[in-house]
Amino acid sequence: MTELTELTAVRLLDGYRKGEWSPVEATRAALERAEAIQPEVNAFVRLTAEDALERARESEERWRRGEPRGLLDGVPVTVKDILLQRGAPTLRGSKAVDPAAGRWDEDAPSVARLREHGAVFLGKTTTPEYGWKGVTDSPLSGVTRNPWAPSRTAGGSSGGSAAAVALGAGPLSLGTDGGGSVRIPASFCGIFALKPTYGRVPLYPASAFGTLAHIGPMTRDAADAALLMDVIGHPDSRDWSALAAPAGPYTDGLAAGAGVRGLRVAYSPSLGGQVAVRPAVARAVRRAVERLAELGAYVTETDPDLTDPVEAFHTLWFSGAARVTQHLGPHQRELLDPGLREICARGARYSALDYLAAVDVRMDLGRRMGRFHDTYDLLVTPTLPITAFEAGAEVPKGSGHRRWTGWTPFTYPFNMTQQPAASVPVGADGDGLPIGLQLVAARHRDDLVLRAAHALYEAGAASAGRPTPSGS
Repeated sequence: MTELTELTAVRLLDGYRKGEWSPVEATRAALERAEAIQPEVNAFVRLTAEDALERARESEERWRRGEPRGLLDGVPVTVKDILLQRGAPTLRGSKAVDPAAGRWDEDAPSVARLREHGAVFLGKTTTPEYGWKGVTDSPLSGVTRNPWAPSRTAGGSSGGSAAAVALGAGPLSLGTDGGGSVRIPASFCGIFALKPTYGRVPLYPASAFGTLAHIGPMTRDAADAALLMDVIGHPDSRDWSALAAPAGPYTDGLAAGAGVRGLRVAYSPSLGGQVAVRPAVARAVRRAVERLAELGAYVTETDPDLTDPVEAFHTLWFSGAARVTQHLGPHQRELLDPGLREICARGARYSALDYLAAVDVRMDLGRRMGRFHDTYDLLVTPTLPITAFEAGAEVPKGSGHRRWTGWTPFTYPFNMTQQPAASVPVGADGDGLPIGLQLVAARHRDDLVLRAAHALYEAGAASAGRPTPSGS
């Protein structure tokens, strides 16, 4: 018997068309999985079972009539609790947000597109407070744990979404990424995630983290991500920085079967020796890169001209954190995550000149990466230099790092440059913990990232298997 929670969105939809199963069956199975995993993994802020089943029944009737709505009719989805979703409070992981104070009657653009295409909303997933760090725990909802080893972190800030997708609680989720926040948990949890080119997926309300913040699909594989991008990757008048509609469907690019043959791929194992990468991670990524070469890519081991921009990133990130909490009174500030309070205090001390100096660093980095991609179609790195560490900590014990950016040197630079970047699962370490490979392309070339990732999946080089925690 087919286990519906193991299927991709593409396969679910194919089954709906053929009458093999129904949206109600798929939704009920996803909800049962979500309820089973919640006590151990803590992926959800809330589940909306009654509403989900009602929408699934409506979808089932449309399929029965042969009139499905859009591209995702009846597919169970989840949404990170940073994004507005009509009918549900968006608390952003914070006790300082009063659920009774908002009207909660508006969808974020990406959520609105899901609704228009008939997706079934299962619930909202966990986030650290205001999405501020690379792991997922908050004073509001506690610690979100790794599906492969609940004593370890799921990563963040979209950790709840990653855990939900990995464990079969819906094949699709919307996450946000301001410094790696879809790619980090994707790497730790063994799923696929794409941070699209900035503006490709419109964002409203505007993020306090400015143009570092992206919306991205978190999925079982690259084909599902392409399908989700075909739904959410269109402009919305509420986001003045949104890009024009793409030239054509991303799914068409995968269906064409172009793969990676002839693509010029730069492989940077450690950004020129700047990053200490664990041997198991380095081996898994190198094997996947070798597979790209076997599939016809021209691979060169080389490094981009990229000096670690962490201090400039901190100036932009901490200033954004200070801004998002600026309205809070003394009592509300006492409710904040202590680490968030600390970076807000630092961010509030930066001057406008400090901020503009960081923007200068960012613009120069973007120029250098633009020139790099005149020569290379894709850059490949590890997503992270490590695998998942202990849950409830911002940094690995004994690492010497002060902030989460210390162990994410491959991710946040590409938020500064606004380039598309994806994490692809390419194996596991000796403890069975997933390892991610990062694919990066020039701005507006999301299609190349999806093509290369899909080629790895098609070749069997992209997979982390399926975790089975005791609660499921």
